[in-house]
Amino acid sequence: MAETTEGSHDVDEGLVGDGPASDEEMPLADHIEEMVYRLGIVIVVMAIISGIIFPFAEFIINFLWYSVLPGGDIARPRVYHPLALILARLKVATLGGFIIALPVFVYQTYLFMRPGLYEHERRYYLASVPASLVLAGVGVLFAYFLVLPAIFTYFLTYSQDAATIAFGLTQTFDLIVLMMGLFAAVFQIPLFIMLAIMMGLTTRRWLADKRLYFWGAFLGIAFLFSPDPTGMAPIIVAATMIGLFEGTLLVLRWVKR
Repeated sequence: MAETTEGSHDVDEGLVGDGPASDEEMPLADHIEEMVYRLGIVIVVMAIISGIIFPFAEFIINFLWYSVLPGGDIARPRVYHPLALILARLKVATLGGFIIALPVFVYQTYLFMRPGLYEHERRYYLASVPASLVLAGVGVLFAYFLVLPAIFTYFLTYSQDAATIAFGLTQTFDLIVLMMGLFAAVFQIPLFIMLAIMMGLTTRRWLADKRLYFWGAFLGIAFLFSPDPTGMAPIIVAATMIGLFEGTLLVLRWVKR
């Protein structure tokens, strides 16, 4: 942070100093104030993108609904609440804003931490901004092409002989949006592992030694955030998180990091 003549601190926009020597002690209140400022930027960007997407949300809803669910009359959404459609439009707009806000969040954390980073650490951090967006897109596509079809196929397989199936718009679209958003976030795992190791915050060996703790955390997160009562979705989410974690460690071992 740069200190002004009045003793206050300006927000560092990446223009001050070239390494940790530019870092200065700041009161805790100033750190909290800047953190809130950075998070505020992320929220504003997310809100703007969501507002841009909202007018097209109904088209996106129809596209997602009929491409993920089976065809025919069984796939027609049932509306059980007068605000169901408007809420579904808000959810899909928020999903788009969340995906775009992920790299913005990474960049804002970079600006927050920049005064205490060495030059090579700054390069790693900046390179992670576009990588975050790419990984979020891969996560959404993974959920769209593999996870959601598997969940609904499983649901139909064990339900169609025992009950008349009807897909409520609210509950079903909640699952679709949550899975896409969750996998956009889950696919950030390799990025954060690589970033932490390149910046010297941890090592591959330490992560490998503590893998069971990470597996337990992944299982807890998967079952906490999944709305699927059958257990199919959280198992897929947890398996994906573990696979990404172990795959990243394998790549790091291969490149001898």
